[in-house]
Amino acid sequence: MTFRIEKDTLGEVQVPEDAYYGAQTARAVANSPISGLRPHPALVRATVIAKKCAALANMATGRLDARLGGAIVKAAEEALSGAFDAHFVVDPFQAGAGTSHNMNVNEVLANRANELLGGRRGAYDQVHPNDHVNMAQSTNDVFPTVIRLAALALVEGLRPGLEELVAALRGKGQEFDGILKSGRTHLQDAVPIRLGQEFEAWGVALEKNLAGIDGALPGLRELGIGGTAVGTGMNAEEAYIGLMVSELVRETGFPLVRGANLVERMQNMDPFVALSSALKGLAVNLARIANDLRLLASGPRTGFAEIALPALQPGSSIMPGKVNPSMAEVTDMVAFQVMGADAAITLAAQAGQLELNVMMPLIAFNLLFSLELLKNTAPKLARACIAGITADRERCRRYFEQSVGLATVLAPYIGYAAAAEIAKESTATGRSIREIVIERRILPEEKLAGILDPYPLTTPGVPGEKHN
Repeated sequence: MTFRIEKDTLGEVQVPEDAYYGAQTARAVANSPISGLRPHPALVRATVIAKKCAALANMATGRLDARLGGAIVKAAEEALSGAFDAHFVVDPFQAGAGTSHNMNVNEVLANRANELLGGRRGAYDQVHPNDHVNMAQSTNDVFPTVIRLAALALVEGLRPGLEELVAALRGKGQEFDGILKSGRTHLQDAVPIRLGQEFEAWGVALEKNLAGIDGALPGLRELGIGGTAVGTGMNAEEAYIGLMVSELVRETGFPLVRGANLVERMQNMDPFVALSSALKGLAVNLARIANDLRLLASGPRTGFAEIALPALQPGSSIMPGKVNPSMAEVTDMVAFQVMGADAAITLAAQAGQLELNVMMPLIAFNLLFSLELLKNTAPKLARACIAGITADRERCRRYFEQSVGLATVLAPYIGYAAAAEIAKESTATGRSIREIVIERRILPEEKLAGILDPYPLTTPGVPGEKHN
């Protein structure tokens, strides 16, 4: 590899000759080879958008020369097309506040802008990373802004897959609505439920999670851009702030607004905590649903086996023919990761001091990673798992009829204590509730048939009685 020599405020730095980034990025790469990961593409895209909009705003105020600003805008447009993806190289685990990431983007755009103006990489004799690309900005107002933009974009990407998953669950709810089975509480026999009711309830839960995510978005749309270093707006003209927000709205299509208090927007990580918390709520329900699917599909001979999940891949390297609930297991792992990411975001959000939270890179990494995982998991779970689930109607019926929980329907007619005795006898002998009641002539068979009429057992009311 050949290098060029660049200078920053600390001295000379070797930079790979073909790199579009510069000295500060090279220092960050050398100082923080921590995870081996690159910045999330949504974060890079959001940062490039912010730089393009800043150039447009600064040209509009007259502060930035149109020739230089035009080159920055052109470089940003090329970057948005993916031309320089290989040159955004700063590890997500980096020096505080995101300065290294911000400078990585500044340097790439400055070097490309200089090329467009006939210059060479590393010279910065026309377009400078700090003086021009970063004009009227600080990492401290840019980085929380671009986390917001990236998160909003990824939420939009999550929504279709999550809606598809909700629809898949509700579709199975309709398909399985006529299948009566034994409910279970404490993993013990309980009163009957329809298999379709279980699936429908899962769909409703995830629909509410989506509403919770939507509820976290207004805080993300309120920007602190223009606050510069500590939220006071030093080195950013008042006109620039309004123009910057307007340009960001135009570029992204999001209903963004200027924060009422730019100092607060600088310090307060609440919007990220709120979104992360909503994602954690989604993850909790996804794990719960995945675990229920694993239970209901357990077997195929020695488990519940009330449903069968699609066979996606061989499940064992030693047991021939074994098939595991692969997508449910993947979903669990994703959910656990999202829950852990929420804990990291919570800790990072409270770790800010005074005018700045330097832990923003950690917040960005975990929030965007969680959104990416959930965005990819929801539609895959819908298509590869939920859509192909089949039900064993006969097994469900047999469990329903053998369930000790059926004694509950007798309580309004013979009392709790007498019903409990029947349940105990059923458990001890293995005979069904119906058999015991008929044998002991506790209720007339016609009355019992009305009480145990399957479908009314899963709707409000006292089984066997008609109410207005």
